[in-house]
Amino acid sequence: MPVFRLSERLEFPNPRLARFDGLLCIGGDLSIDRLILAYRSGIFPWYSKNEPLLWWSPDPRLVLYPGELRISRSLRKKIRHNVFTITMDQAFDQVIHNCAGLRTAQGEDTWLVEEMIRAYTELHKSGYAHSVEVWKDGELAGGLYGLSLGGCFFGESMFTKVSDASKTALAALNHHLVELDFDLIDCQVTSDHLLSMGAVEIPRDHFLATINSSLERNDLKGPWCFKGFRGQA
Repeated sequence: MPVFRLSERLEFPNPRLARFDGLLCIGGDLSIDRLILAYRSGIFPWYSKNEPLLWWSPDPRLVLYPGELRISRSLRKKIRHNVFTITMDQAFDQVIHNCAGLRTAQGEDTWLVEEMIRAYTELHKSGYAHSVEVWKDGELAGGLYGLSLGGCFFGESMFTKVSDASKTALAALNHHLVELDFDLIDCQVTSDHLLSMGAVEIPRDHFLATINSSLERNDLKGPWCFKGFRGQA
């Protein structure tokens, strides 16, 4: 399959035309309107420093259905004993910079280049992007962020500084989305870590059909507030 080049027009090619590795097109911009159109089309940006802007729609797609997260006994114990304090949309800037910074500190490439950070920060200010923060002793210990559109949460990245902090963030997000009757959490690409926690691979066609239906719901634009597990993880 060819890789398409985007023009200034606000449009994307059919995601089913993506290359074998999921790469669909190149170019365009990171405006709010283009990013929202991308996610609604089952497409997301992912590129590194000194690379052009790349857009992807992999097949299969990794998703987590709210309510199907697998939580270990040790993590449930930490949640019950309130080892961490959990908030939402209270420190988006810190979360996204930590997601990028930890990888850079470890000598790894990150797709969270400055342009991406600015773009998702604008999405947060517009009420579409949300963060989950996990605190320990007043310090940010872990977290995650992503986009909420219709009944879907499109996960972008997570980080941890303290054992189980990022897992606690995911557990809090899962619990929150169950309460909101969301349809799925998009995890984008497969990882053993997320598979072990209950994520599953589904064909791209199934993913696209699911989000097309789910995105007919109204967007729950921020800020979000975590009301606690209420005795459940």
